[in-house]
Amino acid sequence: MTRLARPALLACLLAAGGLGGCTRLYFGALNRGAEAPAPAGVVYRAEADLRLDVYPARAPGPGAVVVFLYGGRWQGGRRQDYAFVGHALAARGMTAVLADYRHYPEAAFPAFVEDAAAAVAWARRHASEIGGRPDAVFVAGHSAGAHIAALLGTDARYLAAHGLRPRDLAGVIGVAGPYDFLPLVDEDLIAIFGADPKTQAASQPVLHVDGDEPPFLLLHGQSDLLVWAANSQRLKARLDAVGVPAELHLYPGVGHVRILASLRHSLLAPTLADLADFVQRHAAVATAEAGRP
Repeated sequence: MTRLARPALLACLLAAGGLGGCTRLYFGALNRGAEAPAPAGVVYRAEADLRLDVYPARAPGPGAVVVFLYGGRWQGGRRQDYAFVGHALAARGMTAVLADYRHYPEAAFPAFVEDAAAAVAWARRHASEIGGRPDAVFVAGHSAGAHIAALLGTDARYLAAHGLRPRDLAGVIGVAGPYDFLPLVDEDLIAIFGADPKTQAASQPVLHVDGDEPPFLLLHGQSDLLVWAANSQRLKARLDAVGVPAELHLYPGVGHVRILASLRHSLLAPTLADLADFVQRHAAVATAEAGRP
């Protein structure tokens, strides 16, 4: 068994790939009673017809922009299902950008990471127009989205394609992410990440940490049976070893789906409060550094 539990073990869960009937019900419940949907998606990568939604901050805040990447085992998901995340961040004073990216089998690694880098570059270019600051752009994600976010923060080549560096990010926020999951034995993961050991190694955020990373916040449930919390613990250890600020919050009794739902229902876990606190503090640091001569 890999460090990702096999999808058959948790067949009806959110991150097990695809959007089956139970997953539709799950997202329907999370979005029920939320504010009106965001305006129609903005095209950010025309060649792939990829779009994003912007949720402007609805409360005083630090001018932070959070690009959020959803999960789905790199095989499914859509930004509209995560409207509850956009509304939750906006209510806390952050401008949220929810971006689609290509999935397998339409595209394999590293295409979806390249898509996410383009979404972050769009957010930087348009930050002032959407109510944020270019120096306070964060990237966040859940599950597979957290993996992609972590690669943007550790492997410099993706943002470099847009003239950016990992440290141009104000921070990276990973929620229940897989960051160190070799060896691959599941057939679908081998199809997504390839059979070449070098390509597989390139997909692991822990193997790219070199000290040029922005601050990291890692949030994980201790009862996560789909993506083990050891992924976050090992990534934090690597960041600590090179002196990169990294915070890890482990939530007792919280699993892979509950931690996502807690972004809508705060009694399930303090995920949103911890995320908002991290963004507030590190956006302030970005402001201070921008004002230095």
